[in-house]
Amino acid sequence: MTKVLLLGASGFVGKNVAQELQNKNINLVTSSLSAGCDLRNLAQTEELIKNTLPDIIVNCAAHVGSLNYVTKKAASVTLDNTRMLMNMYEAVANIHPTAIIINPVANCAYPAKVDTFVEDQWWDGHLHRSVLSYGSTRRFMWSLGESFDMQYGVRSIYLLVPNMYGPHDSSNPDKAHALNALISKFVKAEKENKNEIEVWGTGIAIREWLYAPDFGKIVAHIVAKPTMIGLTEPVNIARNFGLSVKELVTIINDRFNNQFIIRWNHNMPDGAQKKVMDDVRFKKVFPGFEFTDFEIGITNTVNYYKSIYPY
Repeated sequence: MTKVLLLGASGFVGKNVAQELQNKNINLVTSSLSAGCDLRNLAQTEELIKNTLPDIIVNCAAHVGSLNYVTKKAASVTLDNTRMLMNMYEAVANIHPTAIIINPVANCAYPAKVDTFVEDQWWDGHLHRSVLSYGSTRRFMWSLGESFDMQYGVRSIYLLVPNMYGPHDSSNPDKAHALNALISKFVKAEKENKNEIEVWGTGIAIREWLYAPDFGKIVAHIVAKPTMIGLTEPVNIARNFGLSVKELVTIINDRFNNQFIIRWNHNMPDGAQKKVMDDVRFKKVFPGFEFTDFEIGITNTVNYYKSIYPY
């Protein structure tokens, strides 16, 4: 049976991936900083690879947070992510180079000036300064992986992902993903009997969103058949469809029987008007995959934050 090592298993994406892999009865070994393995330490990383000898490594380990966080902690985010990536690849090359590494790549690695993200163009321009620290390490991850493939034959799979949302994320606004932070704000307002919620911007910005359990299902699909055609190049996990912030707020507020008055803070920027991901390659590699409906995903995320309140 294929053995899978999941790095960053205690994080938001890691927990969702672990759940989907466990649902498929996959031989899963998990690792995380909270469980005692610091990937910033090469000796610990090598010990982990030596003790597990996995067939596949799913790399969900990352130091990341909100836009404010990755700007405020830019140097730490860059250093930690770079060290983790270098140690992971060096440990695999030294001890178990036949392992296949699956890397999610956040779409902040795409150029700042494009509105539709196409895989062959993801290096064609500068990153937005607000995501420079994290986005640059995602580009570095690809460079590193390709270099280790050339010298050591270590194979990597790169899955470019939109903004994720869903259960198991942080309740800390500085660490939670954008849509989750917004949903948690609604839950907190209801619990604290407030009738107004402030949302930054005008609500016109359109973004693509990926329900984190869906990403877990994609990973499970690859684990079942890592030799499937189309994975030698980066692939968007995408449907080329987004929702405006205003539409998202309407869906969320509907889950609370429209009890909240929404105050739009027009003094705060909207950001780029549209950011969605091209899905042509995705449809070829994963034909027939069905994404979770937004309304179902948001309802499940609302229920998650209700279950962990107070925060």
